[in-house]
Amino acid sequence: MSETLLLLLVEDDAGISEMLEDALADEGFETVIAGSAATALAALGTDASRFKCVITDVHLGPGPSGWDVARRARELEPEMPVIYMSGHRAAEWAVNGVPGSILLEKPFVPAQLITAIATLLNKGHV
Repeated sequence: MSETLLLLLVEDDAGISEMLEDALADEGFETVIAGSAATALAALGTDASRFKCVITDVHLGPGPSGWDVARRARELEPEMPVIYMSGHRAAEWAVNGVPGSILLEKPFVPAQLITAIATLLNKGHV
């Protein structure tokens, strides 16, 4: 039996996070859902190495952003695969995104997320 891959999904819209969690489960991934950057940062602080990928919305309301979550993940695990989700212009990604990350512009279909995860994991980030 293969190892289950645990992902950290950071999304403040419960409907979106539920839909993505279901799609990820269908592909065999386990997901920890964080509804805010603060919750995600706490999960990373507990044991970042348990996560195989961070998937984060960029704009998470007041407080830290998805950019902050990804930077912290990379401080703790320098090779952590990061996927950003944003309904805003991709120009921010070039300035704020961590190197080697992927940006999915909303709206996207779950298959695009699965492809992005596979792309990063197949680059040796397992």
